[in-house]
Amino acid sequence: MKILVVGSGGREHAIIWKIAQSKRVDKIYCAPGNGGIASLAECVDINVMDKESMVAFAKDNAIDIVFVAPDDPLVDGMVDAFESAGIKAFGPRKNAAIIEGSKAFSKELMKKYNIPTAGYEVFTDSDSAIKYLEKGTFPAVIKADGLALGKGVIIAQNLDEAKQAVHEMIDDGKFGKSGSRVVIEEFLTGPEVSVLAFTDGKTVKPMVSAQDHKRAYDNDEGLNTGGMGTFSPSRLYDDAKAKECMENIFLPTIRAMANEGRPFKGVLYFGLMMTKDGVKVIEYNCRFGDPETQVVLPRLKTDLVDIIEAVIDEKLDKLDIEWYDNAAVCVVEASGGYPVSYKKGFPITGLDAVANDDNIVVFHAGTAIKDGNLVTNGGRVLGVTAVMDNLDNAIKKAYEAVSKIHFEGEFHRTDIGIKKYN
Repeated sequence: MKILVVGSGGREHAIIWKIAQSKRVDKIYCAPGNGGIASLAECVDINVMDKESMVAFAKDNAIDIVFVAPDDPLVDGMVDAFESAGIKAFGPRKNAAIIEGSKAFSKELMKKYNIPTAGYEVFTDSDSAIKYLEKGTFPAVIKADGLALGKGVIIAQNLDEAKQAVHEMIDDGKFGKSGSRVVIEEFLTGPEVSVLAFTDGKTVKPMVSAQDHKRAYDNDEGLNTGGMGTFSPSRLYDDAKAKECMENIFLPTIRAMANEGRPFKGVLYFGLMMTKDGVKVIEYNCRFGDPETQVVLPRLKTDLVDIIEAVIDEKLDKLDIEWYDNAAVCVVEASGGYPVSYKKGFPITGLDAVANDDNIVVFHAGTAIKDGNLVTNGGRVLGVTAVMDNLDNAIKKAYEAVSKIHFEGEFHRTDIGIKKYN
């Protein structure tokens, strides 16, 4: 079997790493890929948004299954393009990917189907938004409606911060079209947890839980990033919470999407907050989270290719998905200045020092090969993942590995998995 994975980050590296373990796979391609992915797959220089070239490549190379991993091409309808060409593709179609592509859509869906979430209003002009904020309480959450690389959410502590966020999004076009409409939400409090689920549009099979660290620096200080590290399982998500979420959130969401004529097939990410009034949805993502994938997939026992086919063929109910009873921690090594501005092209050293450790996997997020050497090529450069028998041992192991890997300007959080409430 030949598989093409669309994407170039740490999430894609983790997906390919898992697919490569399947005995059913003969060849893996990745478009466009990165310096680390190149050791497992043949990287193809096609832009992640170029549907026409992706389809042509899949046809020319007799690809059996395409795994569309990032949000942008999913929201843009890349799965639809492959299906129209008669090529099997994993991921939601455009009309279902809107659950991430538009926060206003997802909030309205939750409101209509009584799925627990924060109270909200949607605005397209700054004057109306500011008048609403002037009557509200703080902190308040201001979100760009569309995709913004995980950076389109501002938690405003006061009215001045809220006004600035609204003006930047709506009037100044900070996030382009994504910010032309904003969602203003009530601020919820409580620990966060991420649960990803495989779904074929009818059946939902949640994965093991994870907890992400979005802020750039220790103690959740600094700007929001795409994620500075994560761990699995969550210390707080127990069987009772899992049952509550399945009954009140997971199944109702899948049924709601089907009822709206937008059946969701692929991976649906549930960003959850455990409030004093029960678990509520903060956000949906229409794909594997990054870096949650880097701790969830190493714990998967079942062949990922079997799951991919079961989802595409709508036979997920026939498959028993098994997980290892262990723990995983991923620490992101980032470029100095991330998430604002940073330099690229610095040599990366020390990877050979952890290469033979069976408990460590280093997933490449922003790397490239230049003149035969591995160099930095992004804000988040590496995701150093440790898999051990429990969280405390995994944390220790991950940081031991991080201490051996170096590049100019490197920084990382030192509290991944340590703070119990995130």
